[in-house]
Amino acid sequence: MAIKRIVANIATPSVEQTRDFYIALFDLDVAMDMGWIATLSGTAKTPVQISIAREGGSGTAVPDLSIEVEDVDAIHARAKKLELAIEYPLTDEPWGVRRFYLRDPTGKLLNILSH
Repeated sequence: MAIKRIVANIATPSVEQTRDFYIALFDLDVAMDMGWIATLSGTAKTPVQISIAREGGSGTAVPDLSIEVEDVDAIHARAKKLELAIEYPLTDEPWGVRRFYLRDPTGKLLNILSH
């Protein structure tokens, strides 16, 4: 059986605030908005992946979501412009990714990275 997609669901009392955070930081599009749920999407076709970990690497906590972007430096600059608190600094990791951590409005820990 082929998996067609896996969707990350983020519980929040403020769908609008959380939706706007992801749109502002990642330029996502609103695919659906019913008020009580909003689904955001990008244009890239991506493989289905689930990571199972006991740590996030380099002694960090396991992130709730890992979001791979084309240009992590540009997203990092945008996060700073939006005055978002960076929880793990922009780092070149020994396994070949450049990444940083921040939290979304619901407290989810985001690992934002580029290979």
